[in-house]
Order: sequence, then C-alpha cells, then structure tokens
Amino acid sequence: MSPLTELLSTEVEPEELLERFAQWAADTGRPLYPAQEDALLEMASGSHVILATPTGSGKSLVAVGAMFFAMAQGRRTYYTAPIKALVSEKFFDLCELLGPENVGMITGDAAVNPDAPVICATAEILALLALREGSDADVGVVCMDEFHYYGDRDRGWAWQVPLIELTGAQFLLMSATLGDMDRAHVGHARGHGSNPR
Repeated sequence: MSPLTELLSTEVEPEELLERFAQWAADTGRPLYPAQEDALLEMASGSHVILATPTGSGKSLVAVGAMFFAMAQGRRTYYTAPIKALVSEKFFDLCELLGPENVGMITGDAAVNPDAPVICATAEILALLALREGSDADVGVVCMDEFHYYGDRDRGWAWQVPLIELTGAQFLLMSATLGDMDRAHVGHARGHGSNPR
C-alpha cells in the first residue's frame, strides 16, 4: 500500500478526504495552489471540471486527487491521453503514487492489470468502451488529458464519445491550450454540478 492510499477511507466526508489529500501533497513537497484546491473541491463535491491551466501548473496532481476521491468511493477512474507514450508514463507515475496493485493500463497493444481501480488508456480505448457499453460501463471518473483534441478533425471523436455515452461518469477535462475558459465564454460548462456534455 502506498502512503497516499493509506489515507483512503469510505467512512469520511469528501471535505476530510480533500484535507487528507492536501496534507499529503504538502508533505511530499507539492502544496496545492489555489486553482488546484478549487478544482479538487469541485471534484470532491461531484462536479465536472474543465482545468485549463498552463503546462507545469499541476494538472496531474488534480487528476491524482480525483483518482483518490474515486477510490474512496469505490469508483473506477480512467485516465486518458492521446498517445501511448503519455499513457505509459502516467501508468508508471501512478503505480508509484497509488501502488501497482491499484493501477492498470490498456492500449491497443497490451493490457496490464485491467481490473484495477485506476486505468490508464489511450483516448480511443475509452471511446470504444463507451460505444460498446454506454452508461453500463464501469467508469466512475474520467480524467481526460490534452482535452483540446476534442476539436481535432480526425481524432476528436475519441474525446467526444465518452462525454456523450458515459452519462454516469464525472469528468475532469485537462488542457494547457484550450484558450479562454472564462465563464462568460463557456456558459455553465465547468464546475458547480454542471455537465460538460
């Protein structure tokens, strides 16, 4: 069991889980920025979040927090990225943070620990799962990295399909290059219980 997963408990409120995660982050030399705290508070409360912050601003730590909350609630998380190299890198990072027993990886070539509570996969893998199983898929939380691919002519479908088909999932949509995500520009598409679909 990793130091982070030792803090898991189904017996505490989301606010307490957030406090535990924030303390763990601080103890490991990564104290949360206000934007990270805000995003994690929304994730802990069950909201969908669009996290459009610059590279190096800690989006990955928010994703780990979302996975931590999902594990405490007994929900499976899918982390997706556009290329296998990013998926593989995240898999090894998460094995170190959450313990190898808690992390799996599925790509077009291989599957490692596919029944784990956290799955790293290419975006297309999750999209195909969403097409096959729809709202019955065992997906509680989706952390989509490089979400700006949503608008890509050739590959955008892989980011769009899960949003449409996985109606019971909570989404964390992350990108450093989405542009202006001010509420005036996106309406109710982020936070406060809104649905990004």
